[in-house]
Amino acid sequence: MRWTIAAVVAVIWLATLSGQSGPAAGEWRHYGGTLGSAKYSSLDQIRRDNVGRLATAWRWPSPDNAIAAAATDLAPGGYEDTPLMVNGVLYTLTSLGVLAAIDAGTGTTIWQFDPETYRAGRPTNLGFVHRGLAFWTGPSTALRASGATERLLFATHDAYLLSVDARTGKPDPDFGVNGRVDLMEGLGHAARVRNYTVTSAPAVARNVVIVGASISDGAQQKEAPRGDVSGFDVRTGKRLWTFRSVPQPGEFGHDTWHENSAQYSGNTNVWSLMSVDEALGYVYLPFGTPTNDYYGGHRPGNNLFAESLVCLDATTGKRVWHFQGVHHGLWDYDFPAAPTLVDITVDGRRIAAVAQVSKQGFVYVFDRRTGEPVWPIEERAVPQSTVPREQTSPTQPFPTRPPPFERQGFTDADVIDFTPEIKAKAMAIVQQYVRGPLFTPPSERGTIQLPGNGGGANWSGAAFDPDSGMLFVPSVTSPFLVQLTKPDASRSNLLFRRGPAALSTIDGLPLVKPPYSRLTAYELNRGSLAWQIPLGDGPRRHPLLAGLNLPPLGGGRGWVLATRSLLFVGHRGGRSGPGMPPESPALLAVDKATGTVVARHELPLGPSAPMTYLHQGRQYIAMATGGGARAEIVAVALPQ
Repeated sequence: MRWTIAAVVAVIWLATLSGQSGPAAGEWRHYGGTLGSAKYSSLDQIRRDNVGRLATAWRWPSPDNAIAAAATDLAPGGYEDTPLMVNGVLYTLTSLGVLAAIDAGTGTTIWQFDPETYRAGRPTNLGFVHRGLAFWTGPSTALRASGATERLLFATHDAYLLSVDARTGKPDPDFGVNGRVDLMEGLGHAARVRNYTVTSAPAVARNVVIVGASISDGAQQKEAPRGDVSGFDVRTGKRLWTFRSVPQPGEFGHDTWHENSAQYSGNTNVWSLMSVDEALGYVYLPFGTPTNDYYGGHRPGNNLFAESLVCLDATTGKRVWHFQGVHHGLWDYDFPAAPTLVDITVDGRRIAAVAQVSKQGFVYVFDRRTGEPVWPIEERAVPQSTVPREQTSPTQPFPTRPPPFERQGFTDADVIDFTPEIKAKAMAIVQQYVRGPLFTPPSERGTIQLPGNGGGANWSGAAFDPDSGMLFVPSVTSPFLVQLTKPDASRSNLLFRRGPAALSTIDGLPLVKPPYSRLTAYELNRGSLAWQIPLGDGPRRHPLLAGLNLPPLGGGRGWVLATRSLLFVGHRGGRSGPGMPPESPALLAVDKATGTVVARHELPLGPSAPMTYLHQGRQYIAMATGGGARAEIVAVALPQ
């Protein structure tokens, strides 16, 4: 048989696609389980009839613990990685940026790679936090070489993209310079670590590595680095394209930045996780808020592509479609989670869709090929700002389906009222401030915002069960105060920033009615609510609630993992009250059809996003837990 060059290239391309199309049976090759961030596994060894017998299989202490103990000036943040599992090996990236390979059956370290990026100093915003890495495999570039190339790709706190050999833990010498690429090259107003860092896993689509960034939310100046997204060749690290998050002259969307504000405005970044449709060759990007989060007088206009879901062609970086969820954002309502790729049937029509959860409590659902909404999204009038030079958008988009999963807006009817005394204390606080429906703008008097800037939903995102078409969304109910103040003109050229005032509580009790966290399930084929439950019961032991007969109050954020048999929720627990022990963290097993919690496995430390895998015939659930100098991966399984 004679092979043409085109035939050889086709074989290599198809082999590469098959290596990237999804996890092998029982593996977890991507941060969200699949490239489409479904957080779903078809494993069902752990079921309702045996989940109560779960036991700890192994525990792996993070190397951050020893590093932080030896260098007391380092303060690792929460351990927020979801480990990957490929070929019997778990791969994890710690809060300080240490990469490790772990035996999936024993929790024994195989190798560690420490680039020591923490020596560059504390990163902006959340400090030393990392949300994972990407795995890529493809055929060797040499036609006669056997086996496949396996690479681990991750971005660092000091804004470099690294490629490491998954088998050896050594940097790839063919990638960039000594295995790394500078992500800040050519970016204006950026200061490494101080206002520009990376905290989330890159995405890999069709041999292109796509990277976002975390940019300081505490801007003192109207000038800030843009959150441009770039694609790099997975083998060489060559920059292939850059999509400008703030469009420049001649680019689509530039006219939505008035008074030359696109020249200096920044942020508008993808700080969270991305999703990929490998068959289409599309990557889906959840963009954040522009500079600054709560005042837009320096950036009049709708400000594309801020707070937008943007679909790009992964090989070219060209925009395919976009949807802006907040026009001229003033609430820090950035899209905080990976979009979830879902295949649903609506009115008898099969739709390849994408569902985006939001801080404001909405689920937006689109045809992921075209960007057309599956159900109508209406532009509705919203309250307008009275702050000098602010030009609020007269309308904002409201999905008609599914219904919101969180309380939206803050009125007197939302005030806590367990007893007349508690309600009187709460009313005395809230009457100082502006209250109103969703999208009530920030004010100099102070506006109570609900959901707050942390959501609603956040980076924990959603899970999708392809068998039932159900989407599961964890969220929190936490009001937030935005009071605009004029900064010191000698230090800032902003007219207004959010001041330091925080919303008071009643001896630790929130001002809003419970539940304080919840888990919502949707029948996504219908766009309807299936069930909703409080998640946790944190404040129940508060002294002011003694003797009251109250329903579950909720408290503490959750992370979801769907399997064929059960829904699992990593729950960090919640505060009980002054001087009271907090609710203990746990892995909850939930009936997917009803929302009934069928089992609770307590954990030593608060978990982040769990994952599951099959190793030598045994199903495990593993999760990063804790943070600081007490961080570890805990794996649970049925007894052998």
